[in-house]
Amino acid sequence: MQYREFGNTGVKISALGFGAMRLPTKQGEGKAVFDHEESIRVIHRAFELGVNYIDTAPYYCEKESEIIVGKALKGWRNKVYLSTKNPIEDDSGAHYRERLENSLRKLDTDYIDFYHMWGISWAKYEEKIIKEKGPLYEALKAKEEGLIRHLSFSFHDEPQNLFKLIDTGLFETVLCQYNLLDRSNEAAIAHARQKGLGVVVMGPIGGGRLGNPSAVINNLLPGKIKSSAEIALRFVITNPNVSCALSGMGSMQMVEENAAIASNESQLSESELEAVSRSLEEHKKLADLYCTGCEYCEPCPQDVNISVNFSLMNLHRVYGLTDYAKEEYKKFGKFPWMPGKQASACIECGLCEDKCPQKLPIRKQLKETAEALG
Repeated sequence: MQYREFGNTGVKISALGFGAMRLPTKQGEGKAVFDHEESIRVIHRAFELGVNYIDTAPYYCEKESEIIVGKALKGWRNKVYLSTKNPIEDDSGAHYRERLENSLRKLDTDYIDFYHMWGISWAKYEEKIIKEKGPLYEALKAKEEGLIRHLSFSFHDEPQNLFKLIDTGLFETVLCQYNLLDRSNEAAIAHARQKGLGVVVMGPIGGGRLGNPSAVINNLLPGKIKSSAEIALRFVITNPNVSCALSGMGSMQMVEENAAIASNESQLSESELEAVSRSLEEHKKLADLYCTGCEYCEPCPQDVNISVNFSLMNLHRVYGLTDYAKEEYKKFGKFPWMPGKQASACIECGLCEDKCPQKLPIRKQLKETAEALG
């Protein structure tokens, strides 16, 4: 396993981190339930292979993840760095403290190594976090008490706001999105390292989509990689500004494969990275011909989520990630992160086309999307 300096924390962490958000399940009383024993076996195997950073959160795995991780840490606590998160739900320092104490109790530990303000935006930082006697006040107090070793944040906001949060000087590490198909945070990640923050990347395999078979992704480096997941993980790990790639691993096979990739000291060469970037840029141009994702066409009066429908269509049409795109298409309206309706809900009113700056035939493309993914 490769290890990297984790910003200015004085800690060295493994290039691969264990994300405890997709733990193994088993059948129980008519529905799938989380398998605590198998989850612990999978986590322990990761530890045995050199992974020394594990990340969880209060709501992962139907609120069972922290409990399972706490059990898995028995016998390993002084060898592994623990990360969990506080969902900043309001501007109350007292509530922040309650959530912290609840996580400590579920994890059955006296301290958390890297405690994240969960998925914060610049607006949330200004409106909730820095209020008098608010979450920041309570976080710094908990750090003085030794309940938190390092103050961190995770991020899903616009890239320019990642720079702002880094520049507050309050945080020691950051967890953010970055992968082959989404490089929007790349400059901010470099800025974080320059400022002394450790950087953990979530979604290095694109939330699972780059783990799906894709001839297009495999052919980015023909003959040099075994799978889409391999090039995706190696791409992230090769970035010198990334301390750790966090992968949600739900099986022993995933742990073995990812640990082998993260232990490979032969990183992508400069010429290989250039070849990958050139090829991805060509594919992005193809995707942009279908839709740039500007969202000027929205909202749709029928609540069709046009931009996300087209984003999924591009995964199928441009990147060959058809199985993943079809599975995600089924989720419209069923999960908070997939609002709106499928392309099939379009009634061809044409209002979207009047607003599209590229004058795309949106009605025709929505029909194609429904036919391809529905």
